[in-house]
Amino acid sequence: MATKKITVTIPEDLLDEIRAEAAERGLSAYVADALRFKRDRDRLLELVGWLQEEHGPVTEDERAAALDELEELDAEHERRRTAGQNNVGEVA
Repeated sequence: MATKKITVTIPEDLLDEIRAEAAERGLSAYVADALRFKRDRDRLLELVGWLQEEHGPVTEDERAAALDELEELDAEHERRRTAGQNNVGEVA
């Protein structure tokens, strides 16, 4: 993947925190991941805006149902992750 070096200015205390968290991955990788996350979130917010214009706002019942489904998915992913850790080293 092609990269380009740029200069940015951020608060010193934030930089210190990021460097501590990004230690092994490196500052550039940490910042690139953060920017991708922000870009993806902005795109999702644009989509939400468009969907609400087309279909109206999300109701509280719809929001609650979506959050319940996300909790179920998170629980299932955690079960699978935990099961995968328990099976490490087993021969299929």
